[in-house]
Amino acid sequence: MGCAGSTPATKDTAGPDSTKKVRKPKPWKHPQPITVAQLRQMREEFWDTAPHYGGQKEIWDALRVAAESEIALAQAIVESAGIIVSNVDLTLCYDERGAKYELPKYVLSEPTNLIRDS
Repeated sequence: MGCAGSTPATKDTAGPDSTKKVRKPKPWKHPQPITVAQLRQMREEFWDTAPHYGGQKEIWDALRVAAESEIALAQAIVESAGIIVSNVDLTLCYDERGAKYELPKYVLSEPTNLIRDS
């Protein structure tokens, strides 16, 4: 018998070594509408500077490939790189040494107010 607030262990809560299933971030809106080119530039700037905030370059590289891939491939990349997924949308991850990796939503998905080039 468990505590009143406890829940049965499931695959997602089985323990610290269990890998969470990666999902796309929930729909989000940029403060002002942006174009595809502006979004691409923001992403490039983030990936160019991200390794300078700590963590291992190899993990940043794996996270970039995962962020730019389909969900099934992203899951395989995260698992093979030993990345610990804290938020299932990949906005917060850790490596095996405990280094923290925070990804903004704009590198993981497009905003709802994206201006498509005609």
